[in-house]
Formats: sequence, structure tokens, C-alpha cells
Amino acid sequence: MRTISLVAILAAVVCRAALALPVSEPVPGGVAVIEIATDTATFMNRPVMVLEDQGQRFAVVGIPLSTRPGKQQLQLGDGSSIAFDVVSKEYKVQRLTIENDRQVNPRPEDMKRIKREGEEMGRAFRHFDRSLAADTSFSLPAQGPISSPFGLRRILNGQPRNPHSGLDIAAREGDDILAPAAGRVVATGNYFFNGNTVLLDHGQGLVTMYCHMNRIDVRPGEIVKEGQRLGIVGKTGRVTGPHLHWSVSLNNARVDPNLFLTKTAAGI
Repeated sequence: MRTISLVAILAAVVCRAALALPVSEPVPGGVAVIEIATDTATFMNRPVMVLEDQGQRFAVVGIPLSTRPGKQQLQLGDGSSIAFDVVSKEYKVQRLTIENDRQVNPRPEDMKRIKREGEEMGRAFRHFDRSLAADTSFSLPAQGPISSPFGLRRILNGQPRNPHSGLDIAAREGDDILAPAAGRVVATGNYFFNGNTVLLDHGQGLVTMYCHMNRIDVRPGEIVKEGQRLGIVGKTGRVTGPHLHWSVSLNNARVDPNLFLTKTAAGI
């Protein structure tokens, strides 16, 4: 087993501009970019993205928000492992009032639907496709101010709920939602909490999700180009007003979308 420090992890992304890798921030809800010698790796028993440039390989590891700070192990394809440090990060608290209390305290009949939809989205988030050329350089999918950043510890109608697993963009109702990078549509649907939703697979476990849409303009299985319209902004599902909830998932860990905004973004 080889141990590397936080400094070494950050040093591994010196060539980030050439590779267009996401920012390395090894915190709960962050991403660790680690130079490795093998072409495959796993973290928490999940395959992780491996990118290569000029003979160097980098594991791009999504760290779940629930991860405790401290030493973590990246398992390599040759049976060895690398220990890396996950450092703590404090996220702010957000209190929201939802007028439809059923969206905070679902009825028993709602729970069957929520479970079914959770399983459907879970399959999309777990999808790992090596055939897609992963693009980790994103632009913002909609125009508008950020109304809720990633990682907020949410309290809805006075009740603690799961941390905010995406980025909320307060775009205007009817505004375009554009693919931040090329990908394949792996799921669409109208979900209890998320409303009209699209999930895109960008390759090697990198999946993005777009929620609360007014209209969906793509179909499952469709290949979309960067900048292609996925639909338009709405206020479906559990919302306090029109906006786009944008999630980025890496090896089935929801991570901070800001770490992937390496292209010229949408003027925010």
C-alpha cells in the first residue's frame, strides 16, 4: 500500500488544463484526482473513472457526502491500493418552507411511487459505460444566479432532510436547459420530488441530472451534443419556484458541480 498526502493529490492535477480534469478537492461531496499506474480502479467497491494523457493515468474519484474525513483507500486493478486523505468541509444550513406538505411528508401511497422512482434513478446513477469518451469539462446548463449551492444541510418545514445534492440555478421559467457536455440520455421521467427530469451519461460513471423541468425535449437512448437543448426550466416536483436543479454524480456519489465548470460558463 502506498500513502499520498493532500499536497500530492493536488499536485497530480498540474496538467489539468491539458486534460480538462475536474478540480481536485478531496472532501465529502468532492473529487479526488490521483495519478495511478493501472488502467482500472475502484473506490468503495465501485468502478471509478480513469483518464489518460501522455502516458499518465489519473483516477477521478467521486467522494460521497456521507464520507467521514480521514484516510480512504483507492483499490487498483493490479490488487494494490493507494491511501488518500479526505479532509473535512463544513456546509451551510438552509431552511425552506414548502407549501405542499405532502412533498415533505409523503403519504403511504406516495412511498411506493418514490421507491420505484428511486430505483429507476439509482440504476442510471450506477451505470458505468467505458465506451463513451468521458468529458469532464462542463459549462452551466442554464442562465441565472445560483439560488442554492451544493451540500446545504436542508431543513424543510422545520424538519432536517438530506443535504442538497446538486446546484440550483434560478433560471426563468421557459428558459432553455442545455447539455453541458456530450452524453447519452439514460432516463427521463416525471418523479415525485424531482418533477420532470432528465439523466445524462457522460461515460465512466459520470452522470448528470436535470430536475423540475417544464418540458423534456430528449428521449432515453438519444445521443446529445454539447449545447443541445434538453428541455426548458419549470417548477414541477418539490419546489418553491421555477429553477433548475442540476446534479453531478461520479461513481454513484453526488459531488459538487462547481468542480466540473472548467469551460467558460454561462455568465454567472
